[in-house]
Amino acid sequence: MIVLNPRAWCALVSGAALAVGLGVAVQARAAEPAAHTAPAAFASDRLSVQVVGSGPDVILIPGMASSREVWTAQAERLKATHRVHLVQLAGFVGEPWSHGDGAFVQPVVDELARYVREQKLSQPAVIGHSMGALIGLRLAQDHPGLVGKLMSVDSLPFFSALYGPTATVETATPIAANMAQTLIAMPGDAFAASQAQTGAGMARDPAMQEAIVRWSLASDRHAIAAAMRDVMTTDARPGLATMTTPVTALYAADADGGAPAAMAEALWGREYATLPGVKLIRVDDSRHFIMADQPERFGELVDAFLE
Repeated sequence: MIVLNPRAWCALVSGAALAVGLGVAVQARAAEPAAHTAPAAFASDRLSVQVVGSGPDVILIPGMASSREVWTAQAERLKATHRVHLVQLAGFVGEPWSHGDGAFVQPVVDELARYVREQKLSQPAVIGHSMGALIGLRLAQDHPGLVGKLMSVDSLPFFSALYGPTATVETATPIAANMAQTLIAMPGDAFAASQAQTGAGMARDPAMQEAIVRWSLASDRHAIAAAMRDVMTTDARPGLATMTTPVTALYAADADGGAPAAMAEALWGREYATLPGVKLIRVDDSRHFIMADQPERFGELVDAFLE
């Protein structure tokens, strides 16, 4: 099995930085848009939601160890025309975590489905980044008709495909378990140092890079480990062929320290090949956090997606 170098892996997975090569991705801190918490009738120990604006519903899901603040610029733009639901996943950036080393991805999918139904949202658009996009993809697969359309931002239906085309859940499981254990056991100073070392591979923006350590250290290590394990062993590819939800998949390419365009194009084309009608869009001069590295281009793509 081909194993990608640490920077190639870090270019996609937002979360824990490990000595064995998994890095963190977080957005530079910015003031959150004026918001109110989702109606009190909805309570969850897996996520919280803030709502801004009015109009057609849009759900924004951040990635691993990331804050909903990654969507601040988009929420500010969209709130005049849309009702924006900003998700914060439990265990990340100070959000309480009470599930130890238990499952992460599927319980969030189930809670998001409950949120959509209880809040009586009518086929909302969903935009997810990294792990957040994988969650959105599984939501659309598990609950056909619940999601109106999905934008996947630099995310794959099976993240362990980064290890090569022969990777499977079975081959990824022991690797994921080892990485999770390594993360939990890593001394705090080593963890912080690894965040600083790998942050440059996640974004071109210096402010983003400086925020990596601060945000990752504010996240629960067990939550990150659980999320990382689930992301590496969740394969949504078998369900692609029967999906009817329209999907737009953005992916980053950067000739200066990021993913080479040809490699990224081949990888996304291969992994989404069985999804009918998928719209693949490469965003150049960007690393994993496209919304930070190419904000104007990203905004244009979001607007086109929502039209």
